[in-house]
Amino acid sequence: MTDSAPDATPEAAQQLSPTPVPTGFDAERRAAELAILDALRTVVDPEIGMNVVELALIKQIVLAPDRTEIKMILTTPFCPYAGAMIQQVKEATEEVVQHDVKVTLLAERWDPRDAGLMW
Repeated sequence: MTDSAPDATPEAAQQLSPTPVPTGFDAERRAAELAILDALRTVVDPEIGMNVVELALIKQIVLAPDRTEIKMILTTPFCPYAGAMIQQVKEATEEVVQHDVKVTLLAERWDPRDAGLMW
């Protein structure tokens, strides 16, 4: 009986090993996210009197070197202050990143129990 060993050459090992995935903490990216969140704390829902970060309306911050996107929800689908709040989120974020910001409104429903738990 003969055992057949797989090819153990370095070239074969390279072909079998997966592409390394970058890991670790990106301090620069996190600092930018925190600066954006601090700026967004100035955007207050006038009916509730709390800012969009405390209310957990900011769902995602997408950062790239030349573009930024803020994904957010509203407390109610027919919020009368939606336009003003979206514009304030855009302007507050642009002050931090120094380039144009896209604000995307998500269809997700707001749950008041989430307030204070995000970020």
